[in-house]
Amino acid sequence: MLTKEKIIEAISDMPGTFSVDDLLDKIMLIQKIEIGIEQSQAGTTFSTNEAKERLGKWLR
Repeated sequence: MLTKEKIIEAISDMPGTFSVDDLLDKIMLIQKIEIGIEQSQAGTTFSTNEAKERLGKWLR
């Protein structure tokens, strides 16, 4: 889960001047990483073969 502390840390790691778009990109990246970690811990991820099988249906 994204926390205020993680947002503050992300802002403090940014350069002195930055765009809102840069900040939003960084926050979205952190959120996606957090979601991936949570999914991994919950065991709701796909193996490489499962992913290839699912993608194969779309990539034909």
